[in-house]
Amino acid sequence: MEAHRSPEKTPDGHFVVIGGRKWRATDPSIPEEIAARLRRHLMSARRAVRSATTAGDAEAEKAARARVNRAKTALGERGTPWWEQPEKERRRRWEQGLARLDSEAQS
Repeated sequence: MEAHRSPEKTPDGHFVVIGGRKWRATDPSIPEEIAARLRRHLMSARRAVRSATTAGDAEAEKAARARVNRAKTALGERGTPWWEQPEKERRRRWEQGLARLDSEAQS
């Protein structure tokens, strides 16, 4: 079994290349512990999308897709590019995103 390797990045570090496609990279200023928590929320939301889609529950699917968007935005993978934001704004983005996702997970 091959060990997990990080995906290739563009020279500027703004994008990862997976299967020949460029995807926005996670904001490198997010502390690893926080980024891991955000990724857990993202994966949970993606599983919820799959479950809702399979069940034909449009309302649950819409809510789950909104959670995916919040997690990806908090990670810096959507919204204003993280490299165009000042550090203070980047920090506020992931702190607020994590707080909201944590709150939703407890509801």
